[in-house]
Amino acid sequence: MKTLIFASNPSLHFSKQKIFPSFDHKGFSNIPLTTLKTQASAKGLSNTRPSSSKDKTKDDVITMKKNPNNNNNDDDDITKVVMYRIVGRILVSVLVPMGIGLGFLHLYGELKDREIWNAPLWIPFLTTLITFGASALGIAYGVLSTSLDEEREGSLLGFQELEKNWVEMWQQEDVSDD
Repeated sequence: MKTLIFASNPSLHFSKQKIFPSFDHKGFSNIPLTTLKTQASAKGLSNTRPSSSKDKTKDDVITMKKNPNNNNNDDDDITKVVMYRIVGRILVSVLVPMGIGLGFLHLYGELKDREIWNAPLWIPFLTTLITFGASALGIAYGVLSTSLDEEREGSLLGFQELEKNWVEMWQQEDVSDD
């Protein structure tokens, strides 16, 4: 009934202006293309790089600009070795808690299906909150616990690197605020 009322009153219709993008074979047709620049800052990454005995090629170095609006060329260089180490630590520190959480949720489901134990709803909720929350924190932990020295692998859990990189990150923040 309401449909018929709205159909008879043209003032209640949406305007002719497109609100949502339309799709065609060329992609988005009514969205203007803009150039997007990354604005990642390199907090926690040292301005001074450890000296290395081998020469690095352009492919071995990943450069991140500190401030895209800044004209001076202050760049932090992260080698591929260090970048792969960072990505590896992030993957481990995110996937391990997430896998544990999914395993527990599967276990709770199996126990309920086999009528062994019907867990109260707060237990899976708490399990999800803790394990997925730890998984989200794993991104920051993975980056901060990585040794930024190309020659030094670092410890298994990275507590020494975490402490060093945490202090260095906040020192850089204090310097940039002044």
